[in-house]
Amino acid sequence: MAVASLVLGIISLVIAVAGGAAGLGWIGSICGIIAVILGAISKKDPAQKGKATAGLVCGIIALSWGIIATIACMACLGATASALNW
Repeated sequence: MAVASLVLGIISLVIAVAGGAAGLGWIGSICGIIAVILGAISKKDPAQKGKATAGLVCGIIALSWGIIATIACMACLGATASALNW
């Protein structure tokens, strides 16, 4: 499960950063949540602790970045809608 956490963490990080500008940051957040859960479960195995920690960290960063990007995208859409009605 540590490898799955690491892979999902990296994928979620790429999606959150690259897709954040396109409004797809929430997909990265969902993958980040799964990576965090798998990383937390996998940290119990001492042989895979490094991979689990890396997946956990990537998942947390992707989760926070995806939330920030989603909020920023919604704010931008709200500002544009407000400007067009004025």
